[in-house]
Amino acid sequence: MERFFANPVTSSTSACLRLLDANLDRAREGLRVLEDWCRFSLDRPDLVARSKDLRQRLGRQHHERFKLARHSATDPAAGLAHPAQLERLEDSAILAANAARVQEALRVLEEFGRRDEPELAAEAAAIRYLIYDLEVDLIQASRLEPGRRELLRRAHLYLVTSPVPDLEAVVAAALAAGVRLVQYRAKPVNGPGGVPPLEDDQRLEQARRLKTLCAQAGALFLVNDRIDIALAVEADGVHLGQGDLPPAVARRLLGPERLIGRSTHRLEQLQQAMRDGCDYVGVGPVNATPTKPGRAPVGLAYVSEATAASAIPCFAIGGIDAGNLAAVRAAGATRVAVVRAITEADDPAAATAALLAGLETEA
Repeated sequence: MERFFANPVTSSTSACLRLLDANLDRAREGLRVLEDWCRFSLDRPDLVARSKDLRQRLGRQHHERFKLARHSATDPAAGLAHPAQLERLEDSAILAANAARVQEALRVLEEFGRRDEPELAAEAAAIRYLIYDLEVDLIQASRLEPGRRELLRRAHLYLVTSPVPDLEAVVAAALAAGVRLVQYRAKPVNGPGGVPPLEDDQRLEQARRLKTLCAQAGALFLVNDRIDIALAVEADGVHLGQGDLPPAVARRLLGPERLIGRSTHRLEQLQQAMRDGCDYVGVGPVNATPTKPGRAPVGLAYVSEATAASAIPCFAIGGIDAGNLAAVRAAGATRVAVVRAITEADDPAAATAALLAGLETEA
């Protein structure tokens, strides 16, 4: 009786193609887990980009011939689970398991692709070493204190400085009382008793000292207008007026991690700020204020419009103090920015505490 045997070469080739297909799937799936964690939990566009780039590089190597060899119905390990998978309850365990999954799959691709798929093997080897570095960066990012945008979301009282005597002492007192968001604004004060403009070296030194105070208190530190000074002191971001550099230009200079705020005076400007990728907006001036001479107040109507329409944190600003805070809250604001209410207070710490109490937020 004549017997027919499968061609061992053909059988081996098919098995190798299935093996490569399975491990490409495994590596790409693991990378997607890491990518989504970077995107939705860490809020790290830089790590998202690195993960996505590696996943897409593997995708370009996932040829149709591998997929056509796939036959899950005859795979003895399809659907096979391990009890250890049920023990991955912590985020760190999930990240570690998926990083290992990618690394192991890449090693298989490298070993079995070397004979017939040298391009795939070389790419797998290159990506495997990049994954080692990515895993370390993921671990470090996951262990960091809350990111800038999370700290911004938690902030409800925003101190904007003015050139007053003993500015560092004023800021230190406000930080001790609970302020967690500070903007360095060194605009000259005109008129009798006004403060002349500082030289750039003076601004730089003052910004550096305030940045140190904020870092010690775990507070965010931003610089008004001056991106160069913000970069020089490693500030957490900048605040831009309507006449300053466009946010897109600021983002290119600052990178993806730092914050960008934008002053807005009407709803169209707020909507544009959101389209521009700003992280927060100022809404005002609510009342007439010497900080913005000649600027007509927008009143509480715009505060109500802004808080209803904004998808990013918005801070009502302009002549707000403990005496009129209730009306601002009634208009819908949960966040306010102040200048004179703290910088010109007899007791900056007490003024800060009163504002925080009025906002019904924790220090």
